[in-house]
Amino acid sequence: MRQFVVIGHDVPADPDAISLSDIPGAGRLDLLCRCVSAGVFLSHGIREDVRVHLVAADEFTATFDADGLRHLHPDERNVAARIRDAIDAQADAIGHMPADVSPGVELRRMGLDATLDRLLDAPGAGGAGADDGPTLVQLHEDGDPLVDAAPPTDPVFVLSDHNDFTPAERDLLADRAERRVRVGPKRLHADHTVSVVHNWLDTDGYESY
Repeated sequence: MRQFVVIGHDVPADPDAISLSDIPGAGRLDLLCRCVSAGVFLSHGIREDVRVHLVAADEFTATFDADGLRHLHPDERNVAARIRDAIDAQADAIGHMPADVSPGVELRRMGLDATLDRLLDAPGAGGAGADDGPTLVQLHEDGDPLVDAAPPTDPVFVLSDHNDFTPAERDLLADRAERRVRVGPKRLHADHTVSVVHNWLDTDGYESY
């Protein structure tokens, strides 16, 4: 499975602060919507075995599971409405138990640290660093070139929104990430980065077309 964890630093925790008429004004929610679309959609289709986790203000994590999604469309307004619904369901997320928002979409009361714990240490995952477990990869402009890396079989990619990682996030990822890679010589938008990573995995590290 491919998983993307996208950190949204400025997304409001109040659903009433999210206007579908001004999606960028809600903490650059437009960028996060495009990350979801880049993560789960193909042209005229939906990818299999992909999850996108949006960490909002280090309080909540909305998960989009491509295998279970229904009635989600790639336009920003549609995705933003689903994210707003997820944040509105926060009262139904008890502890670390998720709130079911819609088919394929869940909300958990988890920040980045707890979300990574769940993804890396889930039953059957093998734990972080295990041979048969997920590989945590930080996507950052100061990382090693993507083209020189071998694609992991069960990757969890972590990337930031329009802001850089905070010092606390950098420290957390320095302890948890097995790799830090960059997708190219230029800084890209987060959603473009997701597309590049998908292409890298789709082509087995640019080896098979």
